[in-house]
Amino acid sequence: MILITGATGNTGSAAVQELSSRNIPFRALIRNKDKQSQITDLGGEVIIGAIEDDGALNQAMEGVQKTLVLLPNSEQQLFLEKKIVDTALAANVQHIVKISSMEAVPEATSPIPKLHMQSENYIKNSGMNWTMIKPNFFMQNLLGSGKTIVEQNKFFLPMGEGKAGMIHTKDVGTVIAKVLSEDGHEGQNYEVTGPEILSFHDVAEIFSKVLGKKVDYINVPIDEYKKTLSQFLTNQWHLDSVIDLFKDIAEGGIEDKTDTFQDLIGKSPCSLEQFIQEYSFVFNA
Repeated sequence: MILITGATGNTGSAAVQELSSRNIPFRALIRNKDKQSQITDLGGEVIIGAIEDDGALNQAMEGVQKTLVLLPNSEQQLFLEKKIVDTALAANVQHIVKISSMEAVPEATSPIPKLHMQSENYIKNSGMNWTMIKPNFFMQNLLGSGKTIVEQNKFFLPMGEGKAGMIHTKDVGTVIAKVLSEDGHEGQNYEVTGPEILSFHDVAEIFSKVLGKKVDYINVPIDEYKKTLSQFLTNQWHLDSVIDLFKDIAEGGIEDKTDTFQDLIGKSPCSLEQFIQEYSFVFNA
């Protein structure tokens, strides 16, 4: 049995859909009972409860061989991920798969990459088999710019000349499902990018090509962007942490793409052009 955390988010839902298509048994620990059918309709088992709930977490771990650690970024993330690892170890789980980040490196100073690095180290020191899946910037992050692209033919971000290896969450889900459903991935750090390394000026050009209209990228000063973002991210830690990530991208970001997806799956990952076509209903009036 495989236990999935984060099963109802963008990446987790892509992973469970792929597991379902492979007829791989899985169980999901979810908080929201209203989302239970998202899992059961795919043939998965559901445990309703939070990671903070010892009873629910212990129940979810029963009979599990592999566990996916996929949590949203928060001040409590490291504590909760350690709790999953400790519970998995006590339940004789054999393999932990963690969704981390390409920015999670030993010298990381930004809160989110640093947190991921600490969690990775905790897992590696647990004695269990492990695999780290480390994607770059999710294409789905661009969906938040849909309104301004429709209304102004512009999108506003503080990324400067920075670059990212943008990847579709469904491709990350495909990698997750492969790692969880097979042996032979133990002790691997899988850095995953899309097929291109793009600046946000490049992104604007691709939007223009696909949508058939001129779309401009407007680089916003980071302090100004933080004021705007504070209207939507009211938790100060989360706000500061996201801004730090954006600063890292603006200062350079990712320069080299990886062939990890191609090597593992045997085909090219989704391009940004394909992503925009898929979500054209968001970016067109």
